[in-house]
Amino acid sequence: MAKKETINVKGTEITVITTKENDYISLTDMAGYKDNLEARIVVSNWMSTYYTVDFLAVWEQINNPNFNRMGFHTVRNGEGRLLLTPKRWVEMTDAIGIFSKSGRYGGGIFAHKDIAFEFGTWLSAEFKYLLIREFQRLKEDEVRQKSLEWNLQRTHSKINYRIHTDAIKEHIIPCIVTKEQITYTYAEEADLLNVAIMQMRSLVEHRGVKKLE
Repeated sequence: MAKKETINVKGTEITVITTKENDYISLTDMAGYKDNLEARIVVSNWMSTYYTVDFLAVWEQINNPNFNRMGFHTVRNGEGRLLLTPKRWVEMTDAIGIFSKSGRYGGGIFAHKDIAFEFGTWLSAEFKYLLIREFQRLKEDEVRQKSLEWNLQRTHSKINYRIHTDAIKEHIIPCIVTKEQITYTYAEEADLLNVAIMQMRSLVEHRGVKKLE
């Protein structure tokens, strides 16, 4: 499931969508730094330059095995290049680095972070630098949060393990005769507990996703 967050660059709120593999930044929000009323025109003006079209093509050739090079050359040679839109670019080239997302809230034009940073250069050198810095801060915060969650889960598992083993020792072990039976019982009960915890965690995460939807 995609995760949506925001960063603030010079008073401009910019949406960042994080998927399992990539990060996408709202070009619409970024364009608002230059002209909040005509964001789409700002993006189209940037896309309509030879330099930008060449940059987008290089990115797609490296990251998109289905990139339509013939469509790119059609755009590059003039057809549809004037006021090139993301929709037109995708239709002509099967591009994946930039896309339009509909919706009154959270919609707009999004691009892979590599492309978004390049757009930032076109807007302002200072804006690009601050954008990269805030984006890196966001990613560092995510890493710290994941590390904290992992440590909490590890501590919680240790506590539960001690409670579990004490319960086995008190209620089950007295009925067992051999050491082999004792060892087997500890392992078997631990496996059952792990399965139960995993099932409960999956159920909680599933309910959390449904709630967000």
